[in-house]
Amino acid sequence: MVDRQPVALDALLVGNLSPIDDRGTQSGIDKHPIYGSVQLGSTGFTGDHQGDLKRHGGVDKAVHHYPWDHYRAWTDEIGPLPLLKRPGAFGENLSTLGLTESDVAVGDRFRLGGALLEVSQGRQPCWKLNRRFDLPDMARRLQHTGRTGWYYRVIEGGLVSAGDRMHLVERRHPVWTIGRLWHFLYVDTLNRQALEEIANLAILPSGWREYAVKRLQTRKVEDWSRRLDGETTPVNG
Repeated sequence: MVDRQPVALDALLVGNLSPIDDRGTQSGIDKHPIYGSVQLGSTGFTGDHQGDLKRHGGVDKAVHHYPWDHYRAWTDEIGPLPLLKRPGAFGENLSTLGLTESDVAVGDRFRLGGALLEVSQGRQPCWKLNRRFDLPDMARRLQHTGRTGWYYRVIEGGLVSAGDRMHLVERRHPVWTIGRLWHFLYVDTLNRQALEEIANLAILPSGWREYAVKRLQTRKVEDWSRRLDGETTPVNG
């Protein structure tokens, strides 16, 4: 067992598909609280949807967690938008107070209700946040600040309810917090020692490790503009 106080799940949220732009691009980012028990399976909560399963959802992005801790900072920076009055603004499934990117590491396992979750990766913000907030640089703001949230894979499915407590039960890579991973992906981007560690961090999804491998090979950082600013042709997301 790990010596850390459990954190309450303040809100559990799911979302249906709806258009997010004038092209009719479908997205499940508009999530709303669910009360009562919800089944969590290997690819997410019953009733939760993603429009683009290539870039969202799947076993390594089954559950998205975004800290309520960040909402005050966003309100200070971009104003008291209605979206920021309740959890769900960032498309999160889980909302808590007391866990941020500096507290949570890749591979951390949490018992939540009847389920067991494992932190799989940080979030890479995309252009859908720009549409959701009606701010052309909202995705870039998330990436720049490191207030990105993170994803879980589901080790054991089960029923989860708002009000359940998250118990940290295992830490395998405590040095690799989501915040530290963010730093070397987006700030100190060509740090060879860190990139070598990331490339060999087997618990990370292969795509993340491939970023590190390519940077080591090319000494160049990938172009983020399409992901952050949007695409010129319709893509379901």
